[in-house]
Amino acid sequence: METDAVFRALADASRRALLDRLFARNGQTLMELCDGLAMTRQAVSKHLGILEEANLVTAVKRGREKLHYLNPVPIAEIADRWIGKFERAQVVDLVAFKTQLERPEGETE
Repeated sequence: METDAVFRALADASRRALLDRLFARNGQTLMELCDGLAMTRQAVSKHLGILEEANLVTAVKRGREKLHYLNPVPIAEIADRWIGKFERAQVVDLVAFKTQLERPEGETE
């Protein structure tokens, strides 16, 4: 996985908004994704290209239409790799701290 490309893609609020739209309704055309956004069609297309390069969006041709789909795998991999490991360490520390606080005075391990 190209983690840097995923982080760069997620760094932009407009791209995150496009991902949110695909999460709400997967398989949208460029025109559908543009609907209601304060961006030009070209800007949306450019953002979609960056999301595709980061493997966060896949596109499938259906006749004359190109449908865009969210690919949640790179985000899940980041969660496992970067977020999960920090959460585990904190939980282990909190459990040890709680155990220590609940131990009767003077008692040691």
